[in-house]
Amino acid sequence: MAERVVLAMSGGVDSSAAAVLLHQQGYEVVGLFMRSGESESACAIPTTGLLPVVSGSGNRQGCCSSEDAADARRVADRLGIAFHSLNFQEEFRRIKDYFADEYLAGRTPNPCVQCNTWLKFGKLWEFAQQVDAGFIATGHYARIQHHADTDDWGLHCGSDSNKDQSYVLFGINRELLPNILLPIGTWEKPDIRELARDAGLRVAGKKDSYEICFVPDQDYAGFLKRYRNHESTAGEFVDMNGVVLGQHEGYEHFTIGQRKGLGLAFGEPRFVVHIDPQTRRVVLGHREDLAVAGILVDQVNWLSPKPEGELSCLVKVRYRQQSEPCRIVVNADDSVTVIPETPILGVAPGQAAVFYQDDRVLGGGWIQRRA
Repeated sequence: MAERVVLAMSGGVDSSAAAVLLHQQGYEVVGLFMRSGESESACAIPTTGLLPVVSGSGNRQGCCSSEDAADARRVADRLGIAFHSLNFQEEFRRIKDYFADEYLAGRTPNPCVQCNTWLKFGKLWEFAQQVDAGFIATGHYARIQHHADTDDWGLHCGSDSNKDQSYVLFGINRELLPNILLPIGTWEKPDIRELARDAGLRVAGKKDSYEICFVPDQDYAGFLKRYRNHESTAGEFVDMNGVVLGQHEGYEHFTIGQRKGLGLAFGEPRFVVHIDPQTRRVVLGHREDLAVAGILVDQVNWLSPKPEGELSCLVKVRYRQQSEPCRIVVNADDSVTVIPETPILGVAPGQAAVFYQDDRVLGGGWIQRRA
């Protein structure tokens, strides 16, 4: 009897190609479309592998729409696999709450990571157990490997370095690694589109989108106002010495390292260096003021054995940034101090710091502050 796997299907090309590959490999595939249950949806976040898309039938915003559900169902029907569409409204609301809480605390959230941790590799596994499936799968560009020498499983970067999504998967429960299949992780994106075309899937030409899906217009401040109806967060721009430089309409408009869109002219580049939600001040400085020589990271999730003491590795502090050589020290409270070889620019509290050994993800956690 074929082994059963539950696949998260978004109606996009990546998860659809994953369905084709799993079907070809002889698995009994059960497709699951995750509905938000709301008009503003939070199902697929940029860089998860289940991406918001713009189809050839016309532009539309967001994801997890009825159009996406129809595309996912058509793929399932063409392949002859089971398909379910379930409402995860409460789980999606948790992601929105997290997003709003972090921005209003002056931090830079990463809903992509939380969506993967809580939903795609949390609720997906719960559903798999309900239908007696031994595996779950997604359309992420990452790889899971068994290490025979240590008899453990590891998460590794995807073969396509331009599409690698291992950064946003650090929160996966390590015990689940043997039960996760990432069928497109060894593929290049152009080959995935060709595979979908060869399989006769009309989603082969769907375009990827890189906005946060429940804020498709990227108006974070507008979303927060509608979602939380919070009081004014307007305040002052100040320099590194506290000298007032001007006024801003709300600190949630800004993130650490931001240069464009400040609404002020200085004659030289200025960057957001710090956000203080208590005083509603946004501190501006020069590029060198962004340099961070130490980072404190907490809520660390290890996908390999937790190191003892100090370890040399690589760290990535933004999804699109290059990884940097560093030393990490595990503290008594299980937080981690990161000491990069050279200072890193634009480290934002609330973002993830993910540790690598070559192409293997050691683990990761949430940036709290400079150390």
